[in-house]
Amino acid sequence: MTRPDVPSDRGVLHPESLPEFHRLPAIGATADLVRWFWICRWQLPTGRVSRQEVIGFGALNLVVQHDHVVVAGATTRISHRDLAGTGWAVGALLRPAAAGALPIRPAEHLDTVTVVSAPDLHAAVSTEMTTGMGSPPDPAAAAETVGRWLRARASLTDEALLANRAVTALESDPALIRVDQSAELFGISERTLQRLTAKYVGLSPAALIRRRRLQEAAHRVRTRPDESLAEIAAELGYTDHAHMTRDFASVLGFTPSRYRAGG
Repeated sequence: MTRPDVPSDRGVLHPESLPEFHRLPAIGATADLVRWFWICRWQLPTGRVSRQEVIGFGALNLVVQHDHVVVAGATTRISHRDLAGTGWAVGALLRPAAAGALPIRPAEHLDTVTVVSAPDLHAAVSTEMTTGMGSPPDPAAAAETVGRWLRARASLTDEALLANRAVTALESDPALIRVDQSAELFGISERTLQRLTAKYVGLSPAALIRRRRLQEAAHRVRTRPDESLAEIAAELGYTDHAHMTRDFASVLGFTPSRYRAGG
């Protein structure tokens, strides 16, 4: 099962404030381990801070930064990062099957960023992403370096590949609004589906469905100013406008109306 194209700024609440930012597709054997790579470079004036707020995907991120390597766990709420000075980051939004390549348990690292020891990976990516802003980086080569590191460590078992397919469906199929529908699609029990997503992502199937709808709702609220909030809520399967508003407030801390107004 392939994932439909996802807008390059989906999940990013204020894309207009992003510094240099790119998403690159994962290709070949890496596509079973990585959804896409994201590359960010910034050079900000002294004293200026750029805050990037994100409704993260239900996934782990492996991030090679100018100073270290981290694994960011799946998130249960809005997350942010403050950029300052000069730097770069090469990230891989991971598919569930990549979890086995990492020295963490996904369910124990929700909403957590953990520094990991990977000096070989950091050195190789740093070669492609020079810290001097006057030298052009090679994002594709940096992404391939991360992909090669993951391929050498991951084990693509039948269970891991099933987790890939299940999570892809939960995140991309708007017809799936209940966990039992998702389990039936793959001929497994709800309990088995819950075990898979907990083991490989750290989140429940219901949380993944909810995250998909919230990301899409935020994207539509921002990009479709002439569409009423009630219409957006109905199209995405919320019971009513109030239901969507509660979801916004509980995860993001503000309402759809405030977000549309730029608050």
